[in-house]
Amino acid sequence: MPPSRALPKRPWQDIAKEAQEHRDSTISQLSPPAPKAPSDHPKNVVSIPETLLDENEIRITNLPPEALLEALLAGHLSAVEVTTAYLRRAAIAQGLTNCLTELLPSLALSRAQELDKYFSTHQKPIGPLHGLPISVKEHIGFKGLRCTTGYVSHWDNISKEDAHVLQTLSTAGAVFHCRTTVPQTMMHLETDSNLYGVTVNPYNPNLTSGGSSGGEGALVALGGSCLGIGSDVGGSIRNPAANCGIYGFKPTAFRIPTDGWGYMMAGADTVESVLGPLSTSLAGLTLFMRTIISTSPWLTEPALIPLPWRPVSINPTPSSPLRIGILSHDAVVRPHPPISRALSLLTSRLRSLGPAVQLSPFPPYLHDEAWAILSSLYFTDGGAADAEAIAASGEPWRPLSTHIIKDNSCVKKLSVGELTYWLEEREAYRKEYAAHWNKLGVDVVLCPAGPGVAPRHNSARYWGYTSQWNLLDYPGVVVPVCRVEKGEDWVGEEELSGLDKENRELWDAEEFEGMPVALQLVGRRFEDEKVLAIAEWIQKKVGLPIEGFR
Repeated sequence: MPPSRALPKRPWQDIAKEAQEHRDSTISQLSPPAPKAPSDHPKNVVSIPETLLDENEIRITNLPPEALLEALLAGHLSAVEVTTAYLRRAAIAQGLTNCLTELLPSLALSRAQELDKYFSTHQKPIGPLHGLPISVKEHIGFKGLRCTTGYVSHWDNISKEDAHVLQTLSTAGAVFHCRTTVPQTMMHLETDSNLYGVTVNPYNPNLTSGGSSGGEGALVALGGSCLGIGSDVGGSIRNPAANCGIYGFKPTAFRIPTDGWGYMMAGADTVESVLGPLSTSLAGLTLFMRTIISTSPWLTEPALIPLPWRPVSINPTPSSPLRIGILSHDAVVRPHPPISRALSLLTSRLRSLGPAVQLSPFPPYLHDEAWAILSSLYFTDGGAADAEAIAASGEPWRPLSTHIIKDNSCVKKLSVGELTYWLEEREAYRKEYAAHWNKLGVDVVLCPAGPGVAPRHNSARYWGYTSQWNLLDYPGVVVPVCRVEKGEDWVGEEELSGLDKENRELWDAEEFEGMPVALQLVGRRFEDEKVLAIAEWIQKKVGLPIEGFR
């Protein structure tokens, strides 16, 4: 017999074409077809979907998740009409920002019909999320569907079962209507891959939607979802939430199930990566967290901490004030002028609430050292697995993949002894930071969510304002505050570092005008409920965002 010959490897471009054709085919399944956005639309496309949908679809998709759910649970809206509206708006969002890997019309509508039948038969909802559409980041395992995690070579990876978080949400009555884009390596503050291309910001296509949950960020900002699932190991929920002017929450690790996702094993803890929500409202974040944790997911995923959801009431008084630390910069990179203005604006509003709120400076503690520890622990194999996954298809390295792996001097293959050293450094730093926080005696820290607003594509290289809290495993919520105003510019302040100089060079007052400006509220480990409760209290007292977004 003649020797067998290996089949020639498919060009990566052919696989990318197949991926995009598959996505387009799922959108074409909508009947009637989703309206197409005009080709001559302005930079800011946030208001475009409302010009293309009918009055009922607009009404449904503009409701915040808590209000939408109330209507579903009461039977005022059917799951089918809600799902249909969101499928159509998600399809429009894809046409405007390239945020989807696939629409799920058949699966979602079939599920919605089941829910409506159950409601009609039993006169009650099937669970606390009955009929609520939820979008899903692509790397979260979905039975029978592809899970590429941004690599062309993973195109044929098919999930054998739903991830634990999807099982939990489905049991609660959720409807999954679409899946969203991720970047190559999953380690960008940008969402770009050779499979799907670049996901752009809905406020300006010249700027990034963020990453790695940038598909979710763009989709939620355009109303194609009111609640989505992202992940965060260095800012991947909070960064796109900030860039796109929505709400995002990074929980403490091991509270939300991660079993069945395509990133890392549940229980691995060199750098704890988490799943968490992005939403059009703060209440949506709490809804997501409370619903999942209330099911006691640790009973089936032992890596999780058996910590029930604890309602927190925020009622500060002059004798028992809410203590908020203000971190204006991290002593490495000074944030761009709009970030500093937003911090000043919100601080001023909080100060006007009187002695029930105490504000004090929160000086950074060796944040540059934190990045050295963290980036040494991100790729303990020296990036070998990522390089292998990229080489397997022949696809090119994306610029920010090169930046975080090849150009990062901290990325090295670690011996057992070297890994032990960095883990010890991590724990020592956590202990020192706890002492720093104790000394300052604050409940939460208000700080930037990034060194600027959404930057130009391939320029998001500084992670410190989000990754700092990943190293510490502190929960953090991002809230929109205002928008970039015309005429904002630098005041004469000396540069903090070489990285600060690089960040200053990214500032573009004209290009960034009108972009969302967000801030971050951070609490201590396992104080997730407290952080969200304080954020909601602040929103109620001072109003967030302080300036409109459309």
